[in-house]
Amino acid sequence: MLTLLFFAVAAYLLGSVSFAIVVSKLFRLADPRTFGSGNPGATNVLRTGNKVAAALTLLGDCLKGVVPVALAVYFEEQLGLGDAGVALISVAVFAGHLWPVYFRFKGGKGVATALGVLLGLNPVLGLATLVTWIVIAYAFRYSSLAALVSALFAPFYYTLLFGLNTIGFAVLVMSVLLIWRHKTNIGNLISGRESKIGKSKT
Repeated sequence: MLTLLFFAVAAYLLGSVSFAIVVSKLFRLADPRTFGSGNPGATNVLRTGNKVAAALTLLGDCLKGVVPVALAVYFEEQLGLGDAGVALISVAVFAGHLWPVYFRFKGGKGVATALGVLLGLNPVLGLATLVTWIVIAYAFRYSSLAALVSALFAPFYYTLLFGLNTIGFAVLVMSVLLIWRHKTNIGNLISGRESKIGKSKT
């Protein structure tokens, strides 16, 4: 129990590292919380025009989801974590991104980190979700719409691959939280005010 608690807290603390803010400071860019959507994520960093900074943000936020979850899956039996432990660690790192302790619990929307978690759980699951995002983003040019559709499909993909279990429930919880974090985007999409990929948002 203490081992699981330790890893869950460690996953949350790692998830709390906002690479959008860290990378923006390193590149001397404006704080991503002060312009555009106000969201500390790769899409908002891209609005500065610095593609390298946006790519590093995306990579960092994704890897912080991959690493703890992949380790939890790999050492699941040795550490006695079980499916419930892997599920808890998955949700913990995702929650860290949404409510980071280092930034007054005001984080991003979790798209890259959710992808990282899915890749950590299973590469096929992560890649299927990523392909869904790419197809929708390419077809409609809306990052938020691609994220929403991917969030809807992720639990479906997991169930197809592994059936109904505790980890699948964790994937469903993350999907619901991700959709909830996009509630403003949903309103903008409906009203036609949502910014497309590559377009500056004033």
